[in-house]
Amino acid sequence: MALNNSLRSASRLLNASESFLSKSVNRGFHSTGMKRMGGGHGHDEPFYLHAKHMYNLDRMKGQKIKMPLAVFSAFSIGVLVPVYAVIFQQKKTASG
Repeated sequence: MALNNSLRSASRLLNASESFLSKSVNRGFHSTGMKRMGGGHGHDEPFYLHAKHMYNLDRMKGQKIKMPLAVFSAFSIGVLVPVYAVIFQQKKTASG
């Protein structure tokens, strides 16, 4: 009889803990909040001091060399990579 009572109380305790756990568990996707940067301008002064003048291309040192070189490099990559890919694919098809 005592064993039966102890089993019942253990069963009640287990059911109570299950209901408590099921209420506290949140299954689903969640994410942490985005960190807001101070200053109200989208940058934090001690870390981004260069941000105000970052894109002033007219103040860039060596602009007459750097800008045409950057444009030529981007254009060359945009042309040469597809040309090389076509030649490589044709060689692969011809040999196989």
